[in-house]
Amino acid sequence: MQARVRIIAGAVGLALAGTLAAQAGPLQVGDKAPEFTLPDQNGNKVSLAQFQGKKNVVLAFYVLAFTGG
Repeated sequence: MQARVRIIAGAVGLALAGTLAAQAGPLQVGDKAPEFTLPDQNGNKVSLAQFQGKKNVVLAFYVLAFTGG
């Protein structure tokens, strides 16, 4: 049950992030990434700003991964 809630929360977060990205327009090479906050695999909120100046961040999207779809 808890895994299902995480999957749903992640899907909602990705859908919202996709909607916001579409409204802002496509990013160009060298553009600063827009701020976002999404849940991690444990349901804790993680934002891009938490890593600014501390670590490099790589985003990888795996369509339908871990969704059973």
